[in-house]
Amino acid sequence: MNLDQDHLKIFAGRASIEITRSLCDHLEIPMGNAKTELFPDGELIVRVEEDVRGRDCFVVQSTSDPVNANLMELLIFIDCLRRASAKRITAVIPYFGYARQDRKDSGRTPITAKLVANLMTAAGADRVLTMDLHAAQIQGFFDIPVDHLTAATVFCEYLQGIRSELGDLVIVSPDVGNVKVANGYANMLDADLAIIDKRRESGSEVSVHNLIGEVEGRTVLMVDDMISTAGTICQAAELVVDRGATRVLAAATHPVLCGLAMDRLAESPIDTVIVTDSIPDRGRLDPLRDKLVELGTGSLLGDAIYRIHHDMSISALFHRGTGVKR
Repeated sequence: MNLDQDHLKIFAGRASIEITRSLCDHLEIPMGNAKTELFPDGELIVRVEEDVRGRDCFVVQSTSDPVNANLMELLIFIDCLRRASAKRITAVIPYFGYARQDRKDSGRTPITAKLVANLMTAAGADRVLTMDLHAAQIQGFFDIPVDHLTAATVFCEYLQGIRSELGDLVIVSPDVGNVKVANGYANMLDADLAIIDKRRESGSEVSVHNLIGEVEGRTVLMVDDMISTAGTICQAAELVVDRGATRVLAAATHPVLCGLAMDRLAESPIDTVIVTDSIPDRGRLDPLRDKLVELGTGSLLGDAIYRIHHDMSISALFHRGTGVKR
C-alpha cells in the first residue's frame, strides 16, 4: 500500500498487541514504538518513544477484561499523544467495553457507555474506529466522528468458503434485536431465516421460549455481536436441536466468554464456535480449541485506517455488510 510511514503512526495498547501487529503487517508499516509501564502502586504510565508531532496517530486497544485497566490505559495513551502534539488521534477499539450499558433500563442506573464516550473525547481523541457495537446508537454518544465497522464480511468470506459443507442452511437470530443482522447473513449466504424469542431475567440469566421458523433436518448458524456468559447461545442451540436441527454453528464477533461460558459451550450441542480476534486469546480459549475457529480482522481494520488516513470514504467497506443491531 502507498503509505507515508513518517506521517502515519499506529500504536498498540497492551490488550491489542497481536491485532495491531496483524494490521501493521497488512499495511506494510512498522508498529509505533511506545511502552506502557506499571508503577509499584498500580499506576500506569505510557511513554511514546518516537516523534509524533504533526503525525496522524492511531492507538489500538480493546477495552476488554480487565475492562477498567484497559480503558484507563487507552485514555492515558490518547492524552500522551495529544501532549506530544500529534496532529490527529484516532482511538481504534476493536471491542468497546461498557457497550451494554447504553440506556437506563431501570431507576437509578448509569448510562456508562455515554460516560466512556465523554472520557475519550475529554482525553483528546479526534475520532473513534470500532467494530460491531452492541447497540448502534452508541455512535451518537460521541461528539467526535465514529466509524463503525462490521465483521460480517470476514465471517461471510469464511462461511462462503465452506458453504457446500453446510448444506441446507438456516440463519437463526438468538434474539429479536439481532434480526436485521441475521437477515443480512441469510441474504449473503442464500439461506433461510429463523428467530428465537429470548427474555432476559437478569444480567447473567436469560430464558429462551420459542422458535419462529423451520430448522428440522437443517444446518443452523446462529449469529450475534458477542458471546458473554453463553447462556443465550447455548439455550438457543438446545432449542434448535430439540426442533430437529442436524448441525449447529455459532458466530460472534467478540468472544467475551466470561463466567460459565467455557463450560456451557463445551457441553452444548454447538459443533463450531466462530469468533474474531477482537479480544486477545492468549490461551484463554484453549478449553474450546476443538470447536473453535478464530478469524483475523487485521486486514479489515487496516483497510479502514488506510482510508481514514487518506481521507477516503469508509462506506465502501460496508457495502457487503449485514446491518447493525437495532
